[in-house]
Amino acid sequence: MTARAFLVRGLLAGLLAGFATFFVAHQVGEPHVETAIALEEAGSSDHTHAADADESSTGHTHAEDGTVVSRFDQRTWGLLTGSVAIGVALGGIVALVAAGVAGRIRSLSLRQSTAVVATIGFVAVALVPFLKYPATPPAVGNADTIGARTGEYFGFLLVSVVAAVLATALAVRLVRQVGAYAGVVIGIATYLVVMVVAGQVFPTVNEIGDFPADVLWYFRRASIITLATMWGVLGVLLVGFLGRLADQETATARRRELAASL
Repeated sequence: MTARAFLVRGLLAGLLAGFATFFVAHQVGEPHVETAIALEEAGSSDHTHAADADESSTGHTHAEDGTVVSRFDQRTWGLLTGSVAIGVALGGIVALVAAGVAGRIRSLSLRQSTAVVATIGFVAVALVPFLKYPATPPAVGNADTIGARTGEYFGFLLVSVVAAVLATALAVRLVRQVGAYAGVVIGIATYLVVMVVAGQVFPTVNEIGDFPADVLWYFRRASIITLATMWGVLGVLLVGFLGRLADQETATARRRELAASL
């Protein structure tokens, strides 16, 4: 039950979760990305089309200006690489947090405490920030504000993570004083209050324009499904891997106790 044992299993779970996320993103999300790109290209100005035609007549293309990654590579190898890299990194982080939490949440077993960590992680890192700043497809958003929008998203994400950690610590302390039910309810309520206030304080982004609402909805639905796949597969696998590790350690300890008693 060392940190290394947790980390190795977390990396493996993250790797497998990355492959699962790639499959879901490719099958569920990429069709809507292609639709958004087609709408973006269809909405290009006449001036842009004329400029492209002029460049074609002179033998000059945008590919020569540095566009070296094709859409095929983006939606296959690029998407796979990104999904696996994020999955492995996330798996390692969640595993180390699970190692630090193990045995510290009252009578929860290792399986249960790991499941709690994964669930809180999904809510604080993926779900709540998504509700405030949902993903947007190509052709949506002003390129001049991308820096500000990115900063606002990560700022809200940081608030969500810190609030989740503090609310969890508060719940664990209250469980010993007022019981499990009341402690958990107070912890959840504290997190919700903080995030509702933060949601009101952080600026709202409204740069959709005349983008079709149905395409935007399908894209965002695919995005949250992809996020849920990453966290769901990671959580289930990590709970299984660490639970099996705990069972092995328990069995080894019992055999040693039996051998010592003979």
